[in-house]
Amino acid sequence: MKTAKELLLGYLENVNNPDIAIELFADDAVFELPYLASLGLPWQWKGREVIYNFLKNLSKTFGNFHFQNIRIHIDTPEQAFGEYDVDAIANSTGRPYPQTYMGRVVAENGKIKLIREALDMALVAKAMFPDGLAHLA
Repeated sequence: MKTAKELLLGYLENVNNPDIAIELFADDAVFELPYLASLGLPWQWKGREVIYNFLKNLSKTFGNFHFQNIRIHIDTPEQAFGEYDVDAIANSTGRPYPQTYMGRVVAENGKIKLIREALDMALVAKAMFPDGLAHLA
């Protein structure tokens, strides 16, 4: 049975391969990026099928998206917390997307039950919205 750290690392390593990544998630898993709500964007995905579709669309949103410089700060069998970086390109604008994520995974029965990530919304707006940071005004 996989630990929370193994699940988090598996997700990070396979984020661009949804067919592999989705196998790490429980049927009733929840994926959250809560601060996206502040930009008027969807922020929560529930269930494997919905999470799978979210992961499939990631490559349509960002080019060259892959996690790097992974730092694990909390490692218990049921929970893991880490920080990890991305240096991608927002496909909608062609702008760079340098981002640091913080993520917490809760494991249950060797699967991801919850993943919650936090990230800098100013960097999201600057990269993704045609009017960049003015979108936040």
